Amino acid sequence: MKPLQTALVAASVLAGLAYPFAWDRGFDPAALIALKGTGVGCLALAAVLAARSRDACLLAAVMVFGALGDVLLDIRFEAGVAAFGIGHAVAIALYLRNRRTDPSRSQQALAAALLLFGLVSPALLLGNGDPRLVPLTIYSVLLSAMAATAWLSRFPRSRTGLGAILFVASDALIAARMGPLAGAAWASLAIWLLYYVGQLLIFVGVRSRLD
Repeated sequence: MKPLQTALVAASVLAGLAYPFAWDRGFDPAALIALKGTGVGCLALAAVLAARSRDACLLAAVMVFGALGDVLLDIRFEAGVAAFGIGHAVAIALYLRNRRTDPSRSQQALAAALLLFGLVSPALLLGNGDPRLVPLTIYSVLLSAMAATAWLSRFPRSRTGLGAILFVASDALIAARMGPLAGAAWASLAIWLLYYVGQLLIFVGVRSRLD
């Protein structure tokens, strides 16, 4: 990466780690939202500056929709979820364009398990009569398909693949906080760190391969 892109990644890490420390410090809500969006927003800007191929443009779009989702979640939750869903769809397109030709059976099994988890977990959490079931299932399947295709892509599993799984884990904790983990003091910090580190690993893994 060029120096400006490296500086943006460093700024992203600073913002991503600073955000949870700003909670409950009396900051203006708008400032907190801005800080929240800065973490992935800096990754998005770094990706945009390096967008000189179709795959690089797709990565930039993934990060842009991620940053947009971060901000919108605190303004209008449904809009934030929609932004993340679009980002997952773009990421799936990126990973399918770069899929491995010879994944092992264990790798295929993990991808299938991710898809199954995305399909059944909303019904287990909410029950069949909940009006949120359909939209949550759509989002959950998009998220798990993103992680499955990332795992089966040619991008490094130790970064992009792991990052996608951390993203799934973060959203799984959000869902669990609706039920068994309601009121858990540590959940918010875990959700943010899993999400941000996941996005960072996705960016670094894809960018390193494209470079």
